[in-house]
Amino acid sequence: MPDLIPVVYEQLDERFGAVRGDDYLERLWKGGRWTEGPAYVPSGKYLLWSDIPNDRILRWDETDGSTSVYATGVGYTNGRTLDRRGRVVTCEQGARRVTRVEHDGSVTVLADSWNGKRLNSPNDVVVSSDEAIWFTDPPYGITTDYEGERAEQEIDGCHVYRIDPVSGAVEAVATDFVRPNGLAFSADESLLYIADTPRRHVRVFGVDGAGLTGGEVFADITVGNPDGIRVDTGGRVWVAAGDGLHVHDPDGTLLGKIAIPEVAVSNLEFGGPKRNRLFITASAAVYSLMVTVNGVARI
Repeated sequence: MPDLIPVVYEQLDERFGAVRGDDYLERLWKGGRWTEGPAYVPSGKYLLWSDIPNDRILRWDETDGSTSVYATGVGYTNGRTLDRRGRVVTCEQGARRVTRVEHDGSVTVLADSWNGKRLNSPNDVVVSSDEAIWFTDPPYGITTDYEGERAEQEIDGCHVYRIDPVSGAVEAVATDFVRPNGLAFSADESLLYIADTPRRHVRVFGVDGAGLTGGEVFADITVGNPDGIRVDTGGRVWVAAGDGLHVHDPDGTLLGKIAIPEVAVSNLEFGGPKRNRLFITASAAVYSLMVTVNGVARI
């Protein structure tokens, strides 16, 4: 049985009442060093996530509540998502590449360089409906040996990239970030939200075909640093931060917070049959919370 922990909601705006869920968090698992990269696989009813410093992927089974080691020696994987065909696309910090697991189990390398130079350490990834792959590339996996392999940074800067679904070409679509991190599309894919961790804010871009426009600050994060991002079907933007999850209205207003009893929250994922079960990776543990909203479908 999971551990049940009373939820602490901090309401800052009356509109936050629409997103409140269960009175209890479920702690599904603990024992990691830094959990990250949750992705729910609806076809198998399970959740995958990374324990980055231990260089392993874990799997939680929704049908029986069990957790097992899915794979080890995985290139210090961080963020992952599913593409429109249900294949898992993963950022490998240590291997400095973005990969995809095919239906037959083979691995395809989608990106490992830009302009002839090795990527820094891909961090988080999303797939748009045209099957283009968008990812962020800060240097967290190469600055030390803790979350990857210490190495020299070859690219001058930390950028956001798009992989063309037809040609496979890797193009930088935003080059003015310090360290881009989590990213998420709005439901209609007209907007792309991207966290810039050291600047402690989330920016919002218009999506113009294969490129981005705008890039103004959507929300400042007041406690800790912004990390993973998800969007619900009401357009609200959920941001992983130092003291829990910050929930923002589409106009940028901070509606409220959901406190998580860990040092920091790294990422989140809407899963379950109706995408109303929130999975949260935070420091050494993984949590779940049933909420009254539904996440934007990712496949």
